[in-house]
Amino acid sequence: MSAEHLGIEALEKGLPEIREAPRDSGTVELIVRRPAVEGREAVEEAELDPATGLAGDCWLERGSRATEDGSAHPEMQLTLMNARATALIARTRERWMLAGDQLYVDLDLSTANLPPGTLLEVGTATIEITAHPHRGCGKFVRRFGVDAMRFVNSDVGRELNLRGIYARIVNAGTIRTGDRIAKA
Repeated sequence: MSAEHLGIEALEKGLPEIREAPRDSGTVELIVRRPAVEGREAVEEAELDPATGLAGDCWLERGSRATEDGSAHPEMQLTLMNARATALIARTRERWMLAGDQLYVDLDLSTANLPPGTLLEVGTATIEITAHPHRGCGKFVRRFGVDAMRFVNSDVGRELNLRGIYARIVNAGTIRTGDRIAKA
């Protein structure tokens, strides 16, 4: 285990704190746009658009292996990760954006709380949770360790969506760090 990676026991000890995330209304803790593959930029404010995604993010240009033609997947426009899970796994706030998600929120992202089709209001935008699973990948392992991957992909990790969830933008709007994110 590297000094910057927690072992599975330490990660599991963080579950009670993660389970305390608000269920109906929370806050946007961090907004990250990815101007290029592997690029990360924390921003205080961002525009969300149903056609283009998060302004300045490479989602549209990057495309997706989940579509037949390689185009951007409309149900994978945004990725949200629980800020409490991120804080535990990343260990320092400066490492949060390494997870590769766009919105880090203090909100219960479990499937029981936010099943696919759930609408969330964030800032002046509306987003919808989609059914596509979000799982850790090789990059996640390199950044946070094998135990972190096992943790987020464990039964409880999948139940709580510790690796995060996908969403699509329904109504355009502006979001800011500190904004309320709530079930519509």
